[in-house]
Amino acid sequence: MSRRQVLSLTSVLRLMILLCALLLPAFLAAPASLTASPLGNYNIVSGSITTSGISSGAVMATQFHVVHSTSVNGVGIFAGVPYGCALGLVAESINCMLYPNLIVMANLYSRVSTYDFYNNIDSVNGLVNDRVFIFHGTEDSVVNPGSGDNVETFYNKYNSLVYKKNNIAAQHCMPTDNYGGACDQLNSDSYINNCGYNGAFEMSNYLYGGGLKRPSGNEGILSNLLEFDQAEFFQISAPSVSSMDDIGYVYVPTSCANGAACKLHIAFHGCQQGRTMMGNIYTVHAGYLEVAELNDIIVLFPQAIQQTISNPQGCWDWWGYNNNLYDTKNGNQILAVKRMVDKITGFSI
Repeated sequence: MSRRQVLSLTSVLRLMILLCALLLPAFLAAPASLTASPLGNYNIVSGSITTSGISSGAVMATQFHVVHSTSVNGVGIFAGVPYGCALGLVAESINCMLYPNLIVMANLYSRVSTYDFYNNIDSVNGLVNDRVFIFHGTEDSVVNPGSGDNVETFYNKYNSLVYKKNNIAAQHCMPTDNYGGACDQLNSDSYINNCGYNGAFEMSNYLYGGGLKRPSGNEGILSNLLEFDQAEFFQISAPSVSSMDDIGYVYVPTSCANGAACKLHIAFHGCQQGRTMMGNIYTVHAGYLEVAELNDIIVLFPQAIQQTISNPQGCWDWWGYNNNLYDTKNGNQILAVKRMVDKITGFSI
């Protein structure tokens, strides 16, 4: 063997040793789901479970509400589309967002009736008198404002109590009164816009029948925002298989942590707003924490992740990228979140 060959072999060995030194900690490090704490059990007031979301999270909130309407008593929908709108088809999801006038509402009602008959969702009787809060900005270029009208039409069909706010010149966003970009601009950094309107409070106050304390500043306490292990709620495969994160967030107000009777709200982020794409920006700045701390509301923030081909934007499943039963009790994501709620409340919804 020549001297040059020996030197070359030595260089390769050194490189391999260096790579091992760099990569070994990554191989030995515990998975994220093993470092997060288990989700806790709390004293939840009966009949106090509500949900909300923005964009794909709004649709997920609607799905969770319709599927579990016996236990979930209200929903807040920011820039969303009606339940079942995509009919499991990507092409139809585009119509839902951009061409709401093309949506045949009778098809959605038929889907609901079929699911109701086969017990894939709770009885539609559970939707009667449930409170529904709809926000849709007039400047929304991602989801046509007419989609908000379709959401209203859908819930009126089932005699829910609908309140719609659609007279603010807001882009596609979660509206706040203290954080975010210009109200009428598309702010892709967070999809949170300062519109001089506290969407999280107005929605919560309506869903809980009025009388909530209005935040005057930053009453949320960051140390009360906890990470928890989402993998606990997947019995067969890892959360990532269903486009969900290993880690979720839950905000537990001080009083609730000390055993007080508290309400429960489930908040679904929108596309690109999950932990792996945006950190905790949406969770911290969307306005939920301040409302929660002042009004004894535990807020569960489930987290979705992106998948390269089927879900590159980290959206919730509202067109069937997981399976055909995505908007039923057997939907991967809905079932996981249901198990989270069961853990928090101590009973099966």
